[in-house]
Amino acid sequence: MSTTDQAAAAAPTSPGPQDGGPLGPASFAVRVPDAELEPEPLDPEQIVSGAPEVTGKVLWESADGKQLRGIWQITPGVVTDTEADELFVVVSGRATIDVAGGDTLEVGPGDACVLRAGDRTTWTVHETLRKAYHISL
Repeated sequence: MSTTDQAAAAAPTSPGPQDGGPLGPASFAVRVPDAELEPEPLDPEQIVSGAPEVTGKVLWESADGKQLRGIWQITPGVVTDTEADELFVVVSGRATIDVAGGDTLEVGPGDACVLRAGDRTTWTVHETLRKAYHISL
């Protein structure tokens, strides 16, 4: 997932992820429900049905680019994906995630979910879903 610079409403309530020094980024806080997100167009081949739209924002990225933390949102529809190692917590909305050769996961507000690198998934988004995530590439 890639996003652009954070908008004013998504500004951290303390020093931002770009701030820091030799020890890395400063600590910060963001109101996830109110954060303004930037468009992240889906590959049309991922869309199974509907017209889902994805938005997001990377809040922090490790120096080597292998760790990402951010916010991601998708509107209703059905999409496929191949996952990275990810832990996310759903802030709002709900979806059914079918993991090929695995379980069917029902997620909604307050649910934490772990996806493994290489999992091939089909997301059926019932209500616009917003999540806060940590990804390991």
